[in-house]
Amino acid sequence: MTSWRGCGPTSSNRGPNRREIPLRRRSRVAVSVAEGNVHRVRPTDVQRLTVAEAVDRYAEMVRAKCSTGALAPATAEVYARDVHTFAALAGPDLVLDDLTGEDVDEVLLRFARKPDGRRTGAAPATSPGASVAGGSGGAVQSAASQARFRRSVSALFRYALVAGWVHLNPMGAATVRPKHRGGLRAERRALTAEQAGGLVGAARELAKRPETVTGERGRPDQRTELRDALIVLLLAAVGPRVSELTRANAEDFFVNAGVRYWRVFGKGGRTRDVPLPRPVAEVLDAYLTDGRALLDRGREPKALLLSWRGRRLARGDVQAVIDRVQARVDPEHRRSVTPHGLRHTTATHLLAAATDMDAVRRVLGHADLSTLGRYRDELPGELEAAMRVHPLLGRVDTAAHDG
Repeated sequence: MTSWRGCGPTSSNRGPNRREIPLRRRSRVAVSVAEGNVHRVRPTDVQRLTVAEAVDRYAEMVRAKCSTGALAPATAEVYARDVHTFAALAGPDLVLDDLTGEDVDEVLLRFARKPDGRRTGAAPATSPGASVAGGSGGAVQSAASQARFRRSVSALFRYALVAGWVHLNPMGAATVRPKHRGGLRAERRALTAEQAGGLVGAARELAKRPETVTGERGRPDQRTELRDALIVLLLAAVGPRVSELTRANAEDFFVNAGVRYWRVFGKGGRTRDVPLPRPVAEVLDAYLTDGRALLDRGREPKALLLSWRGRRLARGDVQAVIDRVQARVDPEHRRSVTPHGLRHTTATHLLAAATDMDAVRRVLGHADLSTLGRYRDELPGELEAAMRVHPLLGRVDTAAHDG
């Protein structure tokens, strides 16, 4: 039996000794009163920080965790980016403790309608996992991106509650939750064998004769063809995460017993040594010998992939590289794809070729074999092939059915 603010255990909530709960507290806190008992609640002396101030302090804490190894750099980057987006959408000058569940819902909806900067100028989002807001016709946030953003905001408020910036976590009253319908959008699914072959073929052709490529940047020190070809081949053949690709350094590639390896620094501080197929290794050697030297301005001595300004290539630039190479593919075999879609392509076609599942897991850098199932997409003709070699009937032809 606990008293609150001078109310005795036998006090009545209607008696003269009742202490009036301030209006602000009554609007924000549900105090349960039964038979004269009042449950203890958090103190009212919170720091009334603005949303911008709270986000800046939280981002500083995230960076500190990253520097101590408690958070991976990629995870810290996502958290910081999302909470700054939250501040912009919620209103940076509002007091964080004044935000309610309804306010958070409004922010989540605004984020859902926010154009996806990674797909600027993309076609309307017609896949089940995305939506088009306001008839703008632009690609907006997928359900997966919305779920990630909600997790980041929830982490912010959990920290704010412990730090004494808010009385209660408003996420408990937030009702907006993204719903996945039909899985990944088309751009994040695996390419078919013909589509993947067209993209890989265009990349290899680009690497063989980069001097014949015409483009807007004709200066020798701005030629990126070898780099573009290498990016597409690594994504399609090895299936790294885009963050693993952009963080790669030239020294991460080595030779052992005549085989080129890439030491990939992945999630959770884990590393894996992935052998490169000979065609990919040949393009890598050509890029390290000739292509990278053209882009090197002395600013990033270790980075493998450089922009034409000599900076380490950013994650957002990789999609533009894929699109440039994709434009060289025969339209009949061309289909938009994201870096994550090429990761799915790697997994799907390695598994379709009966590659050992644990080997594929190690190539992709998954900690658990069960994760691999989410990267295995359906390929055209698979069911027909399965029925042609049915274990109960032997090798047969699938019959055409009229009507």
